[in-house]
Formats: sequence, structure tokens, C-alpha cells
Amino acid sequence: MGHFSSAFNRLAKSFATKRSGSSDGCNGREAAEAMAKEAKKNHFMLHSSGTINVDGSDNFASLFSKKGKKGVNQDCCVVWEEFGCQEDMIFCGIFDGHGPWGHFVAKRVRESMPPCLLCNWQETLSQTSLDPDVDVDITAEKKQHRFNIWKHSYLKTCAAIDRELKQNRKIDSFFSGTTALSIVRQGELIVIANVGDSRAVLATASDDGSLVAVQLTVDFKPSLPQEAERIVECKGRVFCLEDEPGVYRVWLPEEESPGLAMSRAFGDYCVKEYGLISVPEVTHRNITSKDQFVVLATDGVWDVISNQEAVDIVRSTADRTESAKHLVECAMRAWKRKRRGIAMDDISAICLFFHSSPSLHQVHATLE
Repeated sequence: MGHFSSAFNRLAKSFATKRSGSSDGCNGREAAEAMAKEAKKNHFMLHSSGTINVDGSDNFASLFSKKGKKGVNQDCCVVWEEFGCQEDMIFCGIFDGHGPWGHFVAKRVRESMPPCLLCNWQETLSQTSLDPDVDVDITAEKKQHRFNIWKHSYLKTCAAIDRELKQNRKIDSFFSGTTALSIVRQGELIVIANVGDSRAVLATASDDGSLVAVQLTVDFKPSLPQEAERIVECKGRVFCLEDEPGVYRVWLPEEESPGLAMSRAFGDYCVKEYGLISVPEVTHRNITSKDQFVVLATDGVWDVISNQEAVDIVRSTADRTESAKHLVECAMRAWKRKRRGIAMDDISAICLFFHSSPSLHQVHATLE
């Protein structure tokens, strides 16, 4: 932890220097990227299927991704325990690429989002913590203030990522893009940021002891009235193809292209002027002892598995190191059952457990 702590101190110092007017603003991002490299080197960061659980942490994350039948797997994920060298923080992100370069776009956003968010969070923190007008003495206000810092950081991060992606000459994002769903846990606070149609679902205990599903995000699809209205106002078009009744897509004003099934995404610059946006919806929740785990998954899961089914599948998995894999495998079987003749989508999931000590079965038995 010594190297990590010094890296975080350098990050904080870079913003103190910037605040005094003697920095060009680049040092913070570089320090955050260096921290990400160290985290990966020291196994605090996971990019591939597996699990991560640092000694002494309440967090336990299980991750699994499976290629569909459409070519290369365009889904990718990341889990960063002790995010930003903070022992009470973890970052989880899941990305679903689309288009010819979709897998490159998804991986690029996966690489850039955690350090960029960390950089913006530290910068915002350094500015607001020194503001004498900010009163955080009352607990409720303090929680809201903490969330506001994360929300501002996420909005700034997503805007920066989309700008950088457009300027990236190595990746052609004109007809390709990615969704991005991520969660930061800081102590008992979870902050959820969603761009696109992946989904986060919380498993929480009801009064009778059963685990119930609570959807934490909105699936940003063109069928949503407020999304369709924005796209149409920007001269884009929203309609279904004859062979896809009920599947609304985003189209250019005078071309039957690109036909995006989501209304928010990074990249896809061909329709950015016509209503597609990369602005995240940022929400939060304070975790209680009843909240057991959260599932982050791409639409390959949610197209065939309901929220409650996903919670039940994860809960029924005897070994929670296998929870994400079990959910993905159940979704694969559901695709074969419910969508015969349709090429299976890439399917990916992250299961983040909030309490490391008791097993789900012990918790359930106690509540009953």
C-alpha cells in the first residue's frame, strides 16, 4: 500500500498545485493513469473473467463474459478494488460495443474511464473541500454533498471521454460506439452512472426474508418518449424495421443508417448531431444491511432474463465466485429457448457483493 498511498498523494498534490495556478492540468490525469497501472500490476484490478476480493474488504466481485454468435466479443468489463488507493472504494464498469470498431471503442472507454473519473473526482474534491460556503456538518447534507461531487465528476468524465474518442485517430468511432454502465462504492454510498442500455439491479431483503430485485438504472432506448423526443427535435429519426416490430432504432435524417438500438452511447459520431448523446444518468443509493449485492449486465442478459430471475440465479449459486458465470450461462440457455433463429448477443455480467463475511444462504436463513 505504500506505493499506492504515495501515488494518491501525488494526485492530490497535483490539484493543490493546479489550484494555485502553477500546473497545466495534465499531471493529475497522468498520476491517475499511473495508479491504474499499479493497481493492475498488483492484482487490484480485473479485466477478464474471474473474481476479486482484497483481504479485509467488504467487497467481493465476480465477473464473467461470453462471446455471442455475431463475431468478436464486443463486451468488456473492469473491476478496480481500492479505487484511487481508498480502502473503502471500488469501481465496477461494464461496456457493450457495437459497430465495426465496437470492441476497440469499448476497450478504450474501459481503459480511460476509471483514471479520468478518479482525476476529476480528486479535482472536484480539492475545490469543494476548500470552499468556505459549503456546509457539510449535517449528516444528510454531507451525504448529498458527497454524491454531488461524484455526479459532477462523472458528467465531466463522460464529456471528456467522448471528446478524446472523437480525436483518436487509431479508432474509427464514426459508425461505432459503446455503452457504459459503472458503479463506484464509497463506504455505504453507491453511485451509478449509465450511458446506454446495460442495466444495474440490486438484490435487497424484504420483510419476509426473500431477496427482491430493485432496478437501479433506466435502459436508454429510442422507444423511451423523452429520448425519442430529443432525437426527433435534432432531426434524427426513430422507427422499427418491418422485420423487427417493437425494436425502435435511431436513424440518420435521410439514410437508413446506422440503426442504433440505444439512445445514448460513446462514439457513433455519425448521429451525435441528431440526438444521440453520451451524457450519463447519475444516481445514488445508501447501502443498508438489507442490500446484499448488485448485478451489472449488458443487454445480452436482460433481453432474456428478468430482474428477479437474475437475483434468484445469483442467490442460488452455492459458490459466489461462480455467480457471474452462472448468470451468463443461464442467459445463454434462455437465448436458445426464447430466441431461436436469432444470433445470440455477447453476454457479460458483474456481481458485486456488499458483505464479505456471511454467505447469501446464511443471510437468507437469518432473515427468515
